[in-house]
Amino acid sequence: MADLEARTELLDDCVHCGFCLPTCPTYVLWGEEMDSPRGRIQLMQQALEDDVITDAMVGHWDACLGCMACVTACPSGVQYDRLIEDTRAEVERVHRRSPADRALRGLIFAVFPHPKRLRLLAAPLRGIQRTGLDRALRRTGLLERVAPSLAAMERLAPRLAKTEPLPERLPATGTRRMTVGLLTGCVQGAFFPAVNAATARVLQAEGCDVVIPPAQGCCGALSVHNGRAEEAQGYARKLIQVFEDTGVDRIVVNAAGCGSSMKEYAELLGPEAQAFQDKVRDVSEVLDELGPVAERHPLEVTVAYHDACHLGHAQGVRAAPRRLLEGIPGLELREVAEPELCCGSAGIYNILHPEPARELGDRKARNIVATGAEVLVTANPGCLMQVATAIERSGHPMRLAHTVEVLDASIRGRAL
Repeated sequence: MADLEARTELLDDCVHCGFCLPTCPTYVLWGEEMDSPRGRIQLMQQALEDDVITDAMVGHWDACLGCMACVTACPSGVQYDRLIEDTRAEVERVHRRSPADRALRGLIFAVFPHPKRLRLLAAPLRGIQRTGLDRALRRTGLLERVAPSLAAMERLAPRLAKTEPLPERLPATGTRRMTVGLLTGCVQGAFFPAVNAATARVLQAEGCDVVIPPAQGCCGALSVHNGRAEEAQGYARKLIQVFEDTGVDRIVVNAAGCGSSMKEYAELLGPEAQAFQDKVRDVSEVLDELGPVAERHPLEVTVAYHDACHLGHAQGVRAAPRRLLEGIPGLELREVAEPELCCGSAGIYNILHPEPARELGDRKARNIVATGAEVLVTANPGCLMQVATAIERSGHPMRLAHTVEVLDASIRGRAL
């Protein structure tokens, strides 16, 4: 394997203490050592020593959600995030997957990292939802039996409304305090455009000129998290080029998975990406840094906040969104039990592994419903889709919103 000495040092950091075990979703589900972080690290060491990767090894590595809860829990500073990404890249280089697996992954990566293709897909999906054909198909159970992964995709799709594109530049309200670039994202842009619109309005209200380059594409997060490093590098370089002449102070991201990858561009691309990486912030970080100037109108609502894994574990951003929510008069914030456990979304995990994803989603839904909150708030499109589906199954429906949608409602004096 590449960088043998460096990789060996990273593997040797693990002392197999077991602090990661209760935070690992698959270990919590199955209790299998090889489906824990330290077990997967043992397999990585074995693959390195024997110079062989077996189907069984790949199965255990594939089962990892990449949620990084183990990184937060580890007292030894094991860089499991680097280890699992490097291992997956090696798997994609040397391992031959089954024809069905290759076909599914090929379909996913032919569509999901392409905003234009996703928008084309969204149009007929809106029509199917309006006619009720999606619910009728679901009731038959046919797709679930024939193609579980495709059934998972259909279930996860949010209710879509017609959207209007955002202009390339939006001026700050009042005194300009900062100029920011907004990443519109792939899934976020196609399936949750209202989140992008709310993000832009809140940034404007807080004194930001908002620049939205129309030619922006995928950030590469899905690719890098699934071992497609070269593909991710291509996406990352193109995105940097789109933003490099905008003159913005910060590049704002409202999707946790995208933000975590963009904050590691220098590791993906080298020093050439450092200046770009240094500008990347989650929207909650920027708003927390600026401090509020726009008036917050009361929202008499109880809110449960779910930490998206790639915001809480990967980026370490937990306090900022809570401070923003607590700054809204009348809003009561409630914490969710087992916050360290992933909801099962994990990028495309809930499509590749629908059964464990469903179990994790149902577990998360039970904990959310138990708070008695009226609204579930989180900061990632994948989490919104996964949790919405699980809460619907629970029979205890509740509203869901992105953090910026709650702030937008308060600033505009509208009901959530």
